Amino acid sequence: MSDTEQPPALDPMSARPLYVQLADVIAKKIESGELAPDRPIPSENHLADEYGVARLTARRTAQELRERGLIVTVRGKGSFVVEQLPTRASETEAGNAE
Repeated sequence: MSDTEQPPALDPMSARPLYVQLADVIAKKIESGELAPDRPIPSENHLADEYGVARLTARRTAQELRERGLIVTVRGKGSFVVEQLPTRASETEAGNAE
């Protein structure tokens, strides 16, 4: 991300918890390919600084992403994007192309 580009704003007044909002932002980055499979996601400290949230919120975000199956955490190394399996729609399209 460039220095002039601002991270998406999280809404602290929303009924949705901040960690869920931040998890959605990171999930979109994974989906778009901005965060590539088998590559690390930003650290909890970096996420907390970049998005202006508490480190505990960033930690809960990582937990949410693990529960969604989007990342895996390796003790002492960090959290990494999981290789995503093709969706049902792309599998069907691939089958129709044959």
